[in-house]
Amino acid sequence: MLRIGLTGGIGSGKSTVSRLLADRGAVIVDADAIAREVVEPGTPGLAAIVETFGSAVLAADGSLDRPALAAVVFTDPDQRRKLDAIVHPLVRERAIEVAAAAPPDAVLVNDVPLLAETGQEASYDLVVVVVADPETRVARLVHRGLTAEDARARMAVQATDEQRRAIADVVLDNSGTPEQLAEQVERLWAERVAPEVG
Repeated sequence: MLRIGLTGGIGSGKSTVSRLLADRGAVIVDADAIAREVVEPGTPGLAAIVETFGSAVLAADGSLDRPALAAVVFTDPDQRRKLDAIVHPLVRERAIEVAAAAPPDAVLVNDVPLLAETGQEASYDLVVVVVADPETRVARLVHRGLTAEDARARMAVQATDEQRRAIADVVLDNSGTPEQLAEQVERLWAERVAPEVG
């Protein structure tokens, strides 16, 4: 099994790279998707969040009100640490379960937004970092529905591109066109992945 750690800042295009790798047969362990799963209604994760932050972070249907929680944690580092202490262990545990179900000869891609922040890079055979210039990232996030101010606030609490580059084996630059990114992923697969998995 070849274990790839895939990371990049919010709006960098990491999810696109993940899809392109899945198209080539990689098994994807998506930390963002798992982070949503572990705080669904009825989970211990959601119960712990409500216990810590109060019922104001719940939507009317009992699900997590993400914008309400974001308003609390993205402006206060102490509150964000409390949230991370709840969610990160649950995500790691579930990611291990998903990875264990993959075939032994799989290319396993762990899509981990906070790889640089959490110091997990040594866990992977190959660390792939997706970067894009900050204004491109802000524009993408505004297109997804965030305000430019919210986008910049979220980017500010993540690792810098320099910190991510420091742990990277491969850097993919997604400041250009989708076709240019696809070419970089094809080169990554041909030069770094395929030789390892035969």
